[in-house]
Amino acid sequence: MASEKEAALAAVPTDSPTIFDKIINKEIPANIVYEDDKVLAFRDIAPQAPTHIVIIPKVKDGLTGLSKAEEKHCEILGYLLYTAKLVAKQEGLDDGFRLVINDGPKGCQSVYHLHIHLLGGRQMNWPPG
Repeated sequence: MASEKEAALAAVPTDSPTIFDKIINKEIPANIVYEDDKVLAFRDIAPQAPTHIVIIPKVKDGLTGLSKAEEKHCEILGYLLYTAKLVAKQEGLDDGFRLVINDGPKGCQSVYHLHIHLLGGRQMNWPPG
C-alpha cells in the first residue's frame, strides 16, 4: 500500500517514545488480546488479514528494529516468537499463520519499536508482494 510505504519512508529511527509506548502506558486505547509482564499484543488498526495482531516488548531497551538486536536481546526475541504462538492458538489459527517483522525504511517499518505482525484467518500467498 502506498500510504504504508510513505509512512515508512517518513518515519525517523529514534529511541524516543513511540505510539507503542503510549499503548503500553495506556495513554491511548488499543484492543489488547494478550498481556503479561514482558509483552503486549493488540489488534492492528489497519488489518491486512482477518486476524492481524501486533506483538511488542514492553521494554524497548534500544531494540528499535531487528537490525539493532544485540546478544542481550536474545531472550526477549525468543519470548516474542513464543508469545506469537500462544496468541495464534488463542485466536484459533490452528491451520497456520504468518509472522512479519518490518525493518528499516525499505522493509516498510513505520514505528521504531521492534514489533511482530501476526497475520492469519486467510490463505497467505508466496511470494507475499
